[in-house]
Amino acid sequence: MEPLSKSDSYAAAGVDITAGYRAVELMKQHIAKTITKSCISGIGGFGGLFELDLHGIEKPVLVSGTDGVGTKLKLAFILDKHDTVGIDCVAMCVNDIICSGARPLFFLDYIACGKNIPERIADIVSGVADGCVMSGAALIGGETAEMPGFYPENEYDLAGFSVGVVDKEKILDNSKITAGDIIIALPSSGVHSNGFSLVRKIFDVEKSDITSPVAELGGKSIGETLLTPTKIYVKPMLNLFDAITVKGVSHITGGGFFENIPRSLPKGFGASIRKNSIKILPIFDIIARRGNIPERDMFNTYNMGVGMSITVSKNDADKALDVLHSSGEEAYIVGEVIKSETACIIK
Repeated sequence: MEPLSKSDSYAAAGVDITAGYRAVELMKQHIAKTITKSCISGIGGFGGLFELDLHGIEKPVLVSGTDGVGTKLKLAFILDKHDTVGIDCVAMCVNDIICSGARPLFFLDYIACGKNIPERIADIVSGVADGCVMSGAALIGGETAEMPGFYPENEYDLAGFSVGVVDKEKILDNSKITAGDIIIALPSSGVHSNGFSLVRKIFDVEKSDITSPVAELGGKSIGETLLTPTKIYVKPMLNLFDAITVKGVSHITGGGFFENIPRSLPKGFGASIRKNSIKILPIFDIIARRGNIPERDMFNTYNMGVGMSITVSKNDADKALDVLHSSGEEAYIVGEVIKSETACIIK
């Protein structure tokens, strides 16, 4: 059946309304797997409706986060692989939310493209849906904007927004952090979604071969390794919150160790990180070597193999590790809190 809404004039200007309808139909199967009992509207309305279940929460506080994938998308364009960047988009939002102790509730995405190719849009949304399933969030809406002349035909931008909830009494409060507290590392899956402007310069990704196997990367290519999606830490962290008192959490994103770990520490305290304890991934060694990047800059730009740091009391450290290991995380102790005016020391 011919769609009721179409415009030959708009299509001549580069915007195909019917392609948008086709993209929505293709993405519905992916969205369906994220739906929870709190979702009370389908895709296609003017807003996504979500009914709050506040059972067991005395003083609900909403926590929001928004972010994009950044220039990592260039790798997706080059490799013509679009089904994982949506995971990055979700991860960058929900990993921030969990740092407050909040549980993500729902997510919305925004895709802006030069040309709406329904199959590619559906691939992107499939990754968003996978990320939502990993974090327990419902994908309740989004927007696809076709913008010819603004974006090249085969390029797009991807951003997202998420909302979570936490009981006011359970918001993470770093005021109880003290010297001697233990800092636990959760391994990253790779470069995640930060520092890609430098990565693209080092590897000259638009002109160089990034698809050949590299022995140092276990036979994976540079491109495949760099495109590995950001790890989502929500479910292991929620398990940890239920088991012990967590004093602080940092999502290691842009700015690396030096910028992010201190964000969860009170004034007058610093993080003493044992460099030899860090399980640095091979991709970071390659980046440092090829780019001739000083060690200080590497730790101030990349996660170096640590996607999230957690601060707990010394007495809770063993239990924390047990809970995280039971949740599938290869967590390990990476340092401790010290009394210091220097926010982060790596030695």
